[in-house]
Amino acid sequence: MKRAKLTYKQAGVDIDKAESLIAVIKKIAATTDRPGVLRGIGSFGGFFSLNKLAYKNPVLVSSSDGVGTKLKIAFLADKHDTVGIDLVAMNVNDILCSGAEPLFFLDYLGCSHLDPRVYTHIIKGIAEGCRQAGCALIGGETAEMPGMYPKGEYDLAGFAVGIAEKGRIIDGSRIAVGDCVIGIASSGLHSNGFSLVRKVLSRKECIRHAEELLAPTKIYVKPVLRLLKNKTITVKGIAHVTGGAFYEKIKRIIPQGKAIEIDTHSWQEPRVFGLLRSKAAISDEEMYRTFNMGIGMVVVVSQKHAAAVLEELAACREKAWVIGEVVKGSRRVILR
Repeated sequence: MKRAKLTYKQAGVDIDKAESLIAVIKKIAATTDRPGVLRGIGSFGGFFSLNKLAYKNPVLVSSSDGVGTKLKIAFLADKHDTVGIDLVAMNVNDILCSGAEPLFFLDYLGCSHLDPRVYTHIIKGIAEGCRQAGCALIGGETAEMPGMYPKGEYDLAGFAVGIAEKGRIIDGSRIAVGDCVIGIASSGLHSNGFSLVRKVLSRKECIRHAEELLAPTKIYVKPVLRLLKNKTITVKGIAHVTGGAFYEKIKRIIPQGKAIEIDTHSWQEPRVFGLLRSKAAISDEEMYRTFNMGIGMVVVVSQKHAAAVLEELAACREKAWVIGEVVKGSRRVILR
């Protein structure tokens, strides 16, 4: 008696389904094209030419990041159209802190079984994030791995590359006592602290507040690049307020002998943070170490440039406030 021949599909990996999605992906990715993209010249990698970019001494800046356990809320709510924006944001906002212009992006999706509906929503979100950031989606990888993930779940990771003039890289070294710290509003939780969120809120509460919890991470590329291109403004430091938040991320840009004082009453805190406070006994220190508290990006400039910065951000429809100043100190953030 002959044994039935086993196939890869029977083992849980459907190559034909994955191949059928490639045409959809290519069409979506094409909407993110920008100068430098070379499509259709290779099948095992994404191509990008620097020849069309007007940089004299270019330096490439890269970042790799994911969305974290915010995905658990997406699974609960069966809402997958914004996590792709989060994925792009977490990467491009990081390279932006060096003054880099994002060029291109690649994604990785790992799942147990490929659901075309969910996958299409994710890819559309990634493409939307790339359009907001002005970078191109030039490649990626989708791995169908039965047994690696619970049914209906997946993981996302991304990789972004940007470019900056070597002589204009921003590292915080020029920050001086008396400089102003300007905070740009977040859209909510962004993509950090969700392990604590899921500890505080019940499953039902996570579903009930899913729209608010899943608000996509704001992409700051266009307004911040506008500041950097304004020759009357000198940006001395930029910090993306993510994991570690005020105490860790802002600290990264503080030079020796300086500290940053933050007035926590100087901006409007989004409702979601009050919701978390009302549900659990979380100290202020823990809140400001875990969450962005309504400030997603921090820019440090001299006092004489502060008004111009706020004016430029307002023109980009970004809410922003002077939230602190640079003082003498031992490389730390002081919250008042």
